Amino acid sequence: YLHIPPSYMGAVGSCCSSIFCEIYFRSGRGGGEGPMLLLKLSSLGYGCMLQHWPPPVLSSLLLPPPHLVLLPVLPPVHCRTMALSPRSLQQQPSSIDVTVATRYHQETKHSLGNYARGPHGLDWANQPTPFRRYLGAPVVPLHHFPDSSSHDPLYSQVFSDLCDPKPLSQATLSQLLYDSLALSAWKTSGYSTWSLRVNPSSGNLHPTEGYVISGPLGGVSDSAFVAHYSPKEHALEIRAEIPGDLWKDLAEGFPAGTFFVGFTSIFWREAWKYGERAFRYCNHDVGHAIGAISIAGATLGWDSVLLDGWGACELESLFGLTRQNELSSACSYGKGYFPELEQEHADCLMAIFPRRATTVNLLFPSDTLVYTVPSRISGVPWNGQPNALSRQHLRWDIIYKTSAACRKPAMTTPVNLCSESLPEAVGLPQLYKSFTIRQVVRKRRSAVDMDSGFSMQRDAFYQILQKATPSGLASDRQGVQIQVPFRALPWKAELHMALFVHRVVGMMQGLYFLVRNSDHEKDLRLAMRPDFEWAKPEGCPEGLSLYRLAAGDCRTLAKRVSCHQEIAGDSFFSLGMIAHFERPIEDMGSWMYPRLFWESGVLGQLLYLEAHAVGVSATGIGCYFDDAVHEILGFSGKKFQSLYHFTIGVPVLDKRIMSLPAYPGPTVDA
Repeated sequence: YLHIPPSYMGAVGSCCSSIFCEIYFRSGRGGGEGPMLLLKLSSLGYGCMLQHWPPPVLSSLLLPPPHLVLLPVLPPVHCRTMALSPRSLQQQPSSIDVTVATRYHQETKHSLGNYARGPHGLDWANQPTPFRRYLGAPVVPLHHFPDSSSHDPLYSQVFSDLCDPKPLSQATLSQLLYDSLALSAWKTSGYSTWSLRVNPSSGNLHPTEGYVISGPLGGVSDSAFVAHYSPKEHALEIRAEIPGDLWKDLAEGFPAGTFFVGFTSIFWREAWKYGERAFRYCNHDVGHAIGAISIAGATLGWDSVLLDGWGACELESLFGLTRQNELSSACSYGKGYFPELEQEHADCLMAIFPRRATTVNLLFPSDTLVYTVPSRISGVPWNGQPNALSRQHLRWDIIYKTSAACRKPAMTTPVNLCSESLPEAVGLPQLYKSFTIRQVVRKRRSAVDMDSGFSMQRDAFYQILQKATPSGLASDRQGVQIQVPFRALPWKAELHMALFVHRVVGMMQGLYFLVRNSDHEKDLRLAMRPDFEWAKPEGCPEGLSLYRLAAGDCRTLAKRVSCHQEIAGDSFFSLGMIAHFERPIEDMGSWMYPRLFWESGVLGQLLYLEAHAVGVSATGIGCYFDDAVHEILGFSGKKFQSLYHFTIGVPVLDKRIMSLPAYPGPTVDA
């Protein structure tokens, strides 16, 4: 053991960066004690274990040296406050912020011998309440709908142009939220009761809050308004009535009937259970919410797009968020009363509008609009105060420093609206179980266990993958996001899928890869193992860029890299979402880091619904060994990174748990 003052840590890092070793940093506690460095050299480099595909690679991965943990040496963390200029004119990405984001990603990786920092147990007395309310704000109840109706479109119809646009009204707005962000059921077992929602969330903790910004709407408000959505009551809390001239400017350039949906995140809800990795999971959940809104809107004949010209500061003003107490610049961890950890962090704003063949292709957000919203809305009276979520908190500063580094500046760059018509129904729609869209979205559940005694038909497997392509099979190249729900994202696809295929009839077991952006295929082939096959599998539809990399039984391997979770090997197939990682963040800025997780959440939302539409189930997996996945594929460096895992199969139902209707629910918050 060596005691090394903080000022020498950078030098130590530069000396050790080229060797295989175990490194642990222990933050000092009082008395000026510096970090402690434990350096253990290993005569066996982890990388040398993975030179060939089976049999050597499988045996090496399944029996890793239990003592070996490979952690890269990183520059020392420098603390800074979250205070930001109210008007950000940043044109070039900040290298410091990019470093903060990529360092967070590296430091929060799980490995075969070590997990990211988190609480040592669940503090049930301080579990955050799952429902944010604005106490004192006027509440407008929304309409409820039957679980099944002959008027509801079939699930397969929503992804084509078969749904005519419906006018915006209290009823249609209610339907959008009921089929995207509302409660879907209550569960009870013994003395425990808890709620489920239409949009999934890591650990069912739901850090994502929804907002609606609209013009005057009969039955809701006689004036343009900003409202917070309350899922437990399925109601809108009217936070503010906004001036008519501001609403006119907000809606300018959009089709008549446009309104906006915004999202914020409360990191504490996820950090309570998951510690430092919570920032990842919160952004997964933002993506799930974007996907849920996009699909529910398509049911009504509405299109949606993420308005990424808005910056975090401007969105905070638009949503009426109060910056409670700026986080201290001191690096501190520990338990205590930190109400500022319950504040909401602005994520994004979506425009929802009627789908039309003549949709405007480009919108240029006005400098005057984007940058003057804080001053124009500052005099608006806001209704309600946010409720408290916990009595005490456990603070993980790395989350808030990374969030600060990833705050997006306002930009007056074009917002691309996808004007292309939705593709024709792909694959074999008859494979779906004649479910309506509401039956699928509201009965979506995350499976806790999978039954390994079943297999999936190959046609159903290909059907799911075809729907997971961003451009549809009619396109010569993949990348431009045309299909629902991907068309809501204003950038080209950055995520691909590495699949462990276990039980698909007519397909060889093994490792497969789906390329979702043709521009990346050359770099992917160069970055991955040179002995991979890159062979088109049997019966693969034309236009689907799916390749078999290696044949073999990967069930045990899939379990091990997904934190030893059996659900990853007992399913039909599991997968890792592989992001084109380094280049987008360096080119665009650190704010692109959370957006890569958003994209993974949108893809995960589609996979959830596809699984349920063919009569099975699915589960998103946030716990996986990042670099073990990269080693399997042959990746080195940061060019490509695994961001989210997923598995699809037949669920094992726990008969001890009873389901109750979503509405009316119990009086308790759970």
